[in-house]
Amino acid sequence: MANGGGGGGGSSSGDGGGGGGSSLRMSSNIHANHLSLDASSSSSSSSSSSSSSSSSSSSSSSVHEPKMDALIIPVTMEVPCDSRGQRMWWAFLASSMVTFFGGLFIILLWRTLKYLWTVCCHCGGKTKEAQKINNGSSQADGTLKPVDEKEEAVAAEVGWMTSVKDWAGVMISAQTLTGRVLVVLVFALSIGALVIYFIDSSNPIESCQNFYRDFTLQIDMAFNVFFLLYFGLRFIAANDKLWFWLEVNSVVDFFTVPPVFVSVYLNRSWLGLRFLRALRLIQFSEILQFLNILKTSNSIKLVNLLSIFISTWLTAAGFIHLVENSGDPWENFQNNQALTYWECVYLLMVTMSTVGYGDVYAKTTLGRLFMVFFILGGLAMFASYVPEIIELIGNRKKYGGSYSAVSGRKHIVVCGHITLESVSNFLKDFLHKDRDDVNVEIVFLHNISPNLELEALFKRHFTQVEFYQGSVLNPHDLARVKIESADACLILANKYCADPDAEDASNIMRVISIKNYHPRIRIITQMLQYHNKAHLLNIPSWNWKEGDDAICLAELKLGFIAQSCLAQGLSTMLANLFSMRSFIKIEEDTWQKYYLEGVSNEMYTEYLSSAFVGLSFPTVCELCFVKLKLLMIAIEYKSANRESRSRKRILINPGNHLKIQEGTLGFFIASDAKEVKRAFFYCKACHDDITDPKRIKKCGCKRLIYSKMSIYKRMRRACCFDCGRSERDCSCMSGRVRGNVDTLERAFPLSSVSVNDCSTSFRAFEDEQPSTLSPKKKQRNGGMRNSPSSSPKLMRHDPLLIPGNDQIDNMDSNVKKYDSTGMFHWCAPKEIEKVILTRSEAAMTVLSGHVVVCIFGDVSSALIGLRNLVMPLRASNFHYHELKHIVFVGSIEYLKREWETLHNFPKVSILPGTPLSRADLRAVNINLCDMCVILSANQNNIDDTSLQDKECILASLNIKSMQFDDSIGVLQANSQGFTPPGMDRSSPDNSPVHGMLRQPSITTGVNIPIITELVNDTNVQFLDQDDDDDPDTELYLTQPFACGTAFAVSVLDSLMSATYFNDNILTLIRTLVTGGATPELEALIAEENALRGGYSTPQTLANRDRCRVAQLALLDGPFADLGDGGCYGDLFCKALKTYNMLCFGIYRLRDAHLSTPSQCTKRYVITNPPYEFELVPTDLIFCLMQFDHNAGQSRASLSHSSHSSQSSSKKSSSVHSIPSTANRQNRPKSRESRDKQKKEMVYR
Repeated sequence: MANGGGGGGGSSSGDGGGGGGSSLRMSSNIHANHLSLDASSSSSSSSSSSSSSSSSSSSSSSVHEPKMDALIIPVTMEVPCDSRGQRMWWAFLASSMVTFFGGLFIILLWRTLKYLWTVCCHCGGKTKEAQKINNGSSQADGTLKPVDEKEEAVAAEVGWMTSVKDWAGVMISAQTLTGRVLVVLVFALSIGALVIYFIDSSNPIESCQNFYRDFTLQIDMAFNVFFLLYFGLRFIAANDKLWFWLEVNSVVDFFTVPPVFVSVYLNRSWLGLRFLRALRLIQFSEILQFLNILKTSNSIKLVNLLSIFISTWLTAAGFIHLVENSGDPWENFQNNQALTYWECVYLLMVTMSTVGYGDVYAKTTLGRLFMVFFILGGLAMFASYVPEIIELIGNRKKYGGSYSAVSGRKHIVVCGHITLESVSNFLKDFLHKDRDDVNVEIVFLHNISPNLELEALFKRHFTQVEFYQGSVLNPHDLARVKIESADACLILANKYCADPDAEDASNIMRVISIKNYHPRIRIITQMLQYHNKAHLLNIPSWNWKEGDDAICLAELKLGFIAQSCLAQGLSTMLANLFSMRSFIKIEEDTWQKYYLEGVSNEMYTEYLSSAFVGLSFPTVCELCFVKLKLLMIAIEYKSANRESRSRKRILINPGNHLKIQEGTLGFFIASDAKEVKRAFFYCKACHDDITDPKRIKKCGCKRLIYSKMSIYKRMRRACCFDCGRSERDCSCMSGRVRGNVDTLERAFPLSSVSVNDCSTSFRAFEDEQPSTLSPKKKQRNGGMRNSPSSSPKLMRHDPLLIPGNDQIDNMDSNVKKYDSTGMFHWCAPKEIEKVILTRSEAAMTVLSGHVVVCIFGDVSSALIGLRNLVMPLRASNFHYHELKHIVFVGSIEYLKREWETLHNFPKVSILPGTPLSRADLRAVNINLCDMCVILSANQNNIDDTSLQDKECILASLNIKSMQFDDSIGVLQANSQGFTPPGMDRSSPDNSPVHGMLRQPSITTGVNIPIITELVNDTNVQFLDQDDDDDPDTELYLTQPFACGTAFAVSVLDSLMSATYFNDNILTLIRTLVTGGATPELEALIAEENALRGGYSTPQTLANRDRCRVAQLALLDGPFADLGDGGCYGDLFCKALKTYNMLCFGIYRLRDAHLSTPSQCTKRYVITNPPYEFELVPTDLIFCLMQFDHNAGQSRASLSHSSHSSQSSSKKSSSVHSIPSTANRQNRPKSRESRDKQKKEMVYR
């Protein structure tokens, strides 16, 4: 080898010829490319070449084989920067090592000197301090002045250094905009330097490069100058210089920045340790957090794992690339192999994963040694990081995107209790085909991903439904669903939760969060407990005038049940009205056929045509029913009074004193929204002679009227707000304006209208004609004895004529009979002990026509809010003697908790016991009650849904199986002031409305009217043993629900979508079922949690004049002639014209369609039958009747004088004894006289 080297050297020094010269040039090229051969190896190569030129061909071929191997290595034609071809890698490495260890030595030396100086100064300081203490009193102030000046100079120097340090810290802390820009820029330049390394990795490890010609070296130099400046800022800002010097980022700078300056000086480049720039990727998550891109913990963790894994992978690949392409130094770099950087990346991946294909492997000793240690850490990292990364990626929210609003299409956000049942019920009603085209997209937001069934439901409605996983309590999630541009936000409640108060608190927090994010968003939320509605009023941005609504399920549920106590079956009818049901046609003549025809009706609103302006409400109602086949039950009325002209009220069957105004909104019962359009399109000129209501469509003259009718002509239809008179009669308008109005009236004659103030028009109406409902009231039904204090000539109790009635005025000024709003009967608070009845006391009390409430609950049960059940039964549009006595049968511990909200209501008694005890039920005369209500407060405490209603079902079956004797006989029921058939029918003072048909005597519990509350809809199959309902049948198709004997809270789910499309629907339903609860009353209850008594004033007494639901009997009375084969339309028109009663349904015996008589007393509901529907004598007609001012006058003194004594007597509150003989003698003796009086009353 030495000889070869010598020969090579001699040949190399000469010119060389032939093969020798060629061999020398090839060797020089190889040196220029790799710089891996020194001078001795070059001489050896030349000597081998020279000897091969004089040998034989066989030996020559063997010598040429190494040449072919050398040609595989990439060759560059650049001129070598050193003629000797020496490698300078040590210079680059030395610059980094000197910088690192030199700086480390300086820092340690500085710390050592500082420590020694501090120790010395500490000892000297103690000596000087002792001298100061000893000589302080004797020294003058001037002797200490040089010392103070020195201390001030040191303090000034420390202050300057602190300022610079703080400035540097702010620059690199990313707390300011400049700092964030600098941090992001450093990271971006680090990635740029890494990219330059990737580009240079395709070149040899060490090569000659001219700084002025190499563009990548210039860019890399600029980057590293910036890194050097940033390193200086970091060094100044560091509190601990030693730890800063040992940081990863500092080590990266040490081994990447100095070699660049060495490259410029030596005109050569060494790839070296520039791969360490990949370690900067570890800060990638921090940079993204600075830019506010990463916000969630999962995303931050995922980016952290990925950045650590990738930076470690790339850094290790760079080291393998360096040592494999360079070779081992102790092997004189002879064992190198040409590997690209990306082949090394591949090698590291198969090594970490322990796959090891063997196609690429390390040949150098350094490479193999590094692989031994790397495989330990790499395998651990691969085994821990990769599964976690996959888990985080796999667990990324499938529904974690953001909603993209579609132009021209509204969207709503639905949140809260999102389950398969609640969502399916909501979508079934919201997307029902009977509605107009619903161009609304539904966005569900819930923090739990949907299960497979719910996901399938979303996919079936994918064109209109989207689901996003998140919480409305998180503002980020609210921004994802674009809550600020949503048309409304609907919050669903869990009706079956064990703790209703906790569920309401959760929904209230959702409302607070949404209102805090966007105060003007409209929110419709479900609430379980009535008393929790008060908390919504505490939210500043909650405004029911702007559309915010709270649907209290307990309030409405108990309100529906209370209305069934007044008119059995009404709960079923109202529940079907606001639920969207498709029409199911049945050909067979069964009760289901007529029931389902009524079920297809819903409640809609539409503005009335100008053709109705000026007509009275009964006239418009009759015209709509007869001609348009529509049933209008209420209007939205805006009073002309200056005090209340800005407030709109919903008036239900207001009577003939009120005239229709321009732009009046009507409430209709119809089967389709398109049918209701007839009320808007109707034109007297175009549609008067049309008999088919389907042909009533928009006509041309309607546009002409709207386009040419001036504002003054519209003003003529309203009252003058200043003088209270019509525009033609008032003096407020100028002559010119009045002349223009007259001119326009002659040009476009329309029906004249005179809509005066309610009090004015009603007063004029009362002066013109007496009440046709009750011409003269003497003694009502003979049910109560005459009282010495009663006056037979007591004036009519008209709230608008109160000032002229001295007797009533004096009575009202001394006794508080109603609450402060005048909407409910009120009494002074009573102690619960005064209303408790023992079993013997209850048995001795002849209760009749009362309401028995069977309640299951204990001291730990959630309150169901019995006040919502009692309030509708104590509405002020009933006279005091018409109030049904309420008897609660249940646990006294539970009722004590409810009593605080009940102690202001009259005629309430409690029988401690259990509804399962037949002795308790017999004691309260359950066979003589008007209604038995079965409730339970323990339903949601049971996990098994099939057992949730076990107490209510057992109580219902227990009552139905009871048997009664006939010893009591027939007692007269005074419910609602109605007269049962066979009792005093011929009295001329009786109302034409009769009560529910009562059997001569109830001998079996099956005939007792019962309504049972259920939680689980499927449990309805257990109530009636004689029905054939399938367990999978929907609730509204079952016999108990159709008959009004069962009610489930699930039917109230439809109110959410109904309220969204028309918030007036909820107001109307609430007005009907609550007895007149208003937002003002809710605010009052929120303040005191109790009704406040008030003295009667004309304003509060006027609130009594409102409509109420009743049932009209056809077996006897003024409508008996229509009961046998008459048409429902004739009955509708007669009742409306004669008594201002609005009929809207029938409560018919289940087997009335059968030709053979049946003993079954069950009835079912028929909603809004057609005009030609045939009536039967046993039908009961649902109607809205006016308030009868005269009904209670003959009993006013007796009723209210005994009102104050109710609290002291537990047994006298509802003792309805059998009428006396004296009262019976006042009745007409013959059938002919009764018929004669009925005719006089009807046609008067």
